[in-house]
Amino acid sequence: MPLDADRDVPGLIVKFGDYPLHHGGVGAIRSLGRMGVPMYAITEDAYTPAASSRYLTRAFVWPTTGAEEPDHLVEGLLRIGRRIGRPAVLIPTDEEAAVLIAEHQDALGDRFLFPRVDPALPRRLASKQGLHELCAEHGIPSPAAAFPQSYDDIADFAEKARFPIVAKNREAFVRRSRPAVNGTTKIATREGLLALARDWGTRPGVVLQEYLPREDAEDWIVHAYADADANPLALFTGVKVRSWPPHAGMTANAYVVDNPELADLAARFVKQIGFSGIIDLDLRFDRRDGRYKLLDFNPRMGAQFRLFESESGVDVVRAMHLDLTGRRVPEGEQRAGQRYVVENIDLPALLAYRRSGYTTPHAPGRPSGTELAWLAGDDPLPFVTMLARLVRPGAKHLYELWRTNRRGSGTSTN
Repeated sequence: MPLDADRDVPGLIVKFGDYPLHHGGVGAIRSLGRMGVPMYAITEDAYTPAASSRYLTRAFVWPTTGAEEPDHLVEGLLRIGRRIGRPAVLIPTDEEAAVLIAEHQDALGDRFLFPRVDPALPRRLASKQGLHELCAEHGIPSPAAAFPQSYDDIADFAEKARFPIVAKNREAFVRRSRPAVNGTTKIATREGLLALARDWGTRPGVVLQEYLPREDAEDWIVHAYADADANPLALFTGVKVRSWPPHAGMTANAYVVDNPELADLAARFVKQIGFSGIIDLDLRFDRRDGRYKLLDFNPRMGAQFRLFESESGVDVVRAMHLDLTGRRVPEGEQRAGQRYVVENIDLPALLAYRRSGYTTPHAPGRPSGTELAWLAGDDPLPFVTMLARLVRPGAKHLYELWRTNRRGSGTSTN
């Protein structure tokens, strides 16, 4: 049965920062566009893969860094809303967009549709320290972490810590304007930590986190959409086979795998904190103690959300649009065994993982079907555009990530 979408209510992809090769935005444009929903997107320029999609009604070219003043970003969104001319569902693709929407609900509410949530909650979830504190409050396992306030705090930590450790930027927005590290960074030694910390300033914006050994772990993901009462209307679980950069970055290859224990944990946490909207969770199963440890709670659409679709044709973006427009979200089991591949990063990830010692025993031996991030028979231009833009800057980016990994100081991702 076709989903009963309200085709009079368009969708708008909202992104801040310069990352034109974002397959998640393309996936959202296709997902709602195939239902007949008019789609709009904020893009860095007129030649991004998202801008080339046949399902995009219009691209609004608005280069941003994510470090702009909130009032400037809100006014820009309102200006776009006036040009669309009717209420549109906002679909944030990064933490900065999700936080801005939540904290300016009153200003944006007349022009747009979005889940209403405690204005302070998305910023707290996007903060590594805020998420760690929420996990502690609600009994959700997470890696041990420290939040240094000075270089002396880091030096004290280095004397007692068990290496390797992981360093991450602590807050959304700050990672755009004053990043301490280029993403998730594995630090092998005390000397390596102290050397990096000299560049972090008097108020280091980092979290120093327990490293969960890859040979004793398995990476899992949860995507869901929760309604105004924090009840999941769609919830999916899967296992991550590869990511790029290795073990620390964006999903490159993953499978849908039923995991009732993980689904219950995620649904309970969402209900406890009262979150409404789309979520993208990263968890690591620690074989040493048999617990799932929450690494990241992204209060927005995840780039790999198209891995997950129910037997009734619902993914999290469709669930949100249906719910916000007063439509029923059909129930249905997830399509277990489905595989998701991001073509431009899975090959380097595959080569890196061959020597990593990481295994995914829960991944099926053979997929029941495969969803490609870029290539689609009914919408080929985003794939072609991705290839054209990838060649020089993409090769340079992959080379820099490879060099970082080879130096042994860590692996980074935006």
